[in-house]
Amino acid sequence: MTDQTLVPVFDGHNDTLLKLYKAKEADKEKLFIDGSPADWHIDLPRARKGGFAGGMFAIFPPSPEKRRSGDMLSHDEPLPPQLPRATAIDSTIGMASILFKLERAGALTVCRNAAEVRAAVARGVLAAVFHIEGAEAIGADLSMLEVLHAAGLRSLGIVWSRPNIFGHGVPFRFPSSPDIGDGLSDAGKALVKECNRLKIQIDLSHLNEKGFRDVAKLSDAPLVATHSNVHAICPHSRNLTDWQLGAIRDSGGMVGLNYATGFLREDGTMNADTSLDLMVRHVDALLAALGEDHVGLGSDFDGAMIPAPIGDVSGLPKLIDAFARHGYGRELIEKIAWKNWAGALEKSIG
Repeated sequence: MTDQTLVPVFDGHNDTLLKLYKAKEADKEKLFIDGSPADWHIDLPRARKGGFAGGMFAIFPPSPEKRRSGDMLSHDEPLPPQLPRATAIDSTIGMASILFKLERAGALTVCRNAAEVRAAVARGVLAAVFHIEGAEAIGADLSMLEVLHAAGLRSLGIVWSRPNIFGHGVPFRFPSSPDIGDGLSDAGKALVKECNRLKIQIDLSHLNEKGFRDVAKLSDAPLVATHSNVHAICPHSRNLTDWQLGAIRDSGGMVGLNYATGFLREDGTMNADTSLDLMVRHVDALLAALGEDHVGLGSDFDGAMIPAPIGDVSGLPKLIDAFARHGYGRELIEKIAWKNWAGALEKSIG
């Protein structure tokens, strides 16, 4: 595929801000603009090469504990304990600062509504939606949510997989149902209502089944899972069951395909030797469950092991080509690649 025929891709989830936050280099903007290490997935040169138009740039407050090796992650990963709020605030503010410094340096633009996303894609400027994965920095009184929203926060995953004061995430367990643990706390239910009021998209990707049901009951916005796959194909706790897909469909919501190999493969292993055809199989199932206006991409770039045929963001045209070979027309490919996310954000954040 030539540069002239690149399809822009707006992506539901990446962890590049965490990579930059943890990097030893002082000049984070230069690292992103000039080129990051070869084993990273996103930087500006590779984004331009691959047609990456932007996406939800996640702020994930990391746990201090070391995780086990990636090949074990998908089977039964012990979760770290609840993260202290002060620790979460430090890293959340640190990553938000990097995001806004990247904007000031001209590397991207932080978008606060769908019109700004569409305008950035049209101009060829990276469109970044300020997203948080794990709300540990937000206290029960929700005052921090107001501050973060004023700064540009427009998408929030209530939990990562560890528990917090708002609810419970699913552990990395295979094979497993997502029906693990309790639902949302009273604070979590209040958080859902406040996100609706402020027009902050709620991301269900790491939430357990009972928490998902609570959000579905309480929220007046479409249900969204930014980076999740189909449980019927890969029975991982992180993937969406038939009833969850049905609830998302009935709400007019959205699912972004996660490229993490352990959430794609029938054996649940983190193995880079994973075919593009398997990714297309998940997309086929999502299209059948949700319809062609409600399926997108949610790579988990810089946060997971992805299929070797893609490699990094510069390899996105290979996935687009796989869609075309499978018989998807240009209109459907553009919907999956970016237009459906623009529509979903318009419903959620305006």
